[in-house]
Amino acid sequence: MASAEMTLRIDWTACDRRGLCAELLPELIRLDPWGYPIVQPGVVPTELLSHTRRAAAACPTLAIHLQETVRR
Repeated sequence: MASAEMTLRIDWTACDRRGLCAELLPELIRLDPWGYPIVQPGVVPTELLSHTRRAAAACPTLAIHLQETVRR
């Protein structure tokens, strides 16, 4: 049986270091010393999916992406 999992990805060419993502989703994103987001590796927990979608939609440069991976 296949199941879908969501992971978080940053488009580094689009990111301009505003930091909104880390403010909206501190559970999964922190900023490095230069202001670039560092994403916690792994699958986005189910309880954080709605917050993750909100952070992706609010990104001024649309640099945050949720990526679905299918496990078989």
